Amino acid sequence: MRKIMGMLVVLGLLVGGVAPSYAVDQLPVGTGVDYQLGGNRSVPDDVGIVVRERTARPAGRYDVCYVNGFQTQPNEKRFWKKRRHLLLRDGAGKVVVDEAWGEWLLDIRTPQKRRALARVVGRWTAGCARAGYEAVEYDNLDSFTRSHGLVRKRHAVAFSRLLTRRAHRVGLAVGQKNLAGFHGRRVGFDFAVAEECGRYDECGQYAAEYGRRVLVIEYRRQDLVKTCREYGDRLAVVYRDRDLSPDGVREYCRK
Repeated sequence: MRKIMGMLVVLGLLVGGVAPSYAVDQLPVGTGVDYQLGGNRSVPDDVGIVVRERTARPAGRYDVCYVNGFQTQPNEKRFWKKRRHLLLRDGAGKVVVDEAWGEWLLDIRTPQKRRALARVVGRWTAGCARAGYEAVEYDNLDSFTRSHGLVRKRHAVAFSRLLTRRAHRVGLAVGQKNLAGFHGRRVGFDFAVAEECGRYDECGQYAAEYGRRVLVIEYRRQDLVKTCREYGDRLAVVYRDRDLSPDGVREYCRK
């Protein structure tokens, strides 16, 4: 399927100069999800969706490729130091950091920088498609809320349009990561990845936009219990440790 879609893209470029639009493989419903960003592990038989880092091999289920699209990965500082002009800086010239994860924020405030960053992230996205992933999630749409007011929501929305277009061109569905209440379908998102929506009473907002195509990750047992009680029959829910370690906690809603 992926090979056929690639041939269609090439044909479209040769004929009209623009790649055609085509349907992507949409996120399945009625199955479980595993969130494996901290390292690969075996997948339970009843789990049909697996999220892994873009450098990892797909699991062979419906595979979602994690790409840090709005911030930097902590282990990629050398890469970004060569692209310092694309990093967000405050009034004193210091790079703005998401303190919770030690990640630098990308500067998406101008059309020029958004296009340059979209080319970088777009190459990673194309790599996900070549590796055999069916979808991509871009972390983290709500990064602008940690920019000390330097980045606005409109900047994130404009950048999202560029990213979703690039993902769709290579045949990948696109997941909105966080920012409950945002009408992501308007900019091209196909499903949502919601961290701790049960803890913060936000799951309903994601479900209102994406129906059953919402992946929920909770990091506290009490939130798993609550989310399963309220949404376990509709949404894919998993309880993971915050480090997402290969041998860490992994629990699901009880049937």
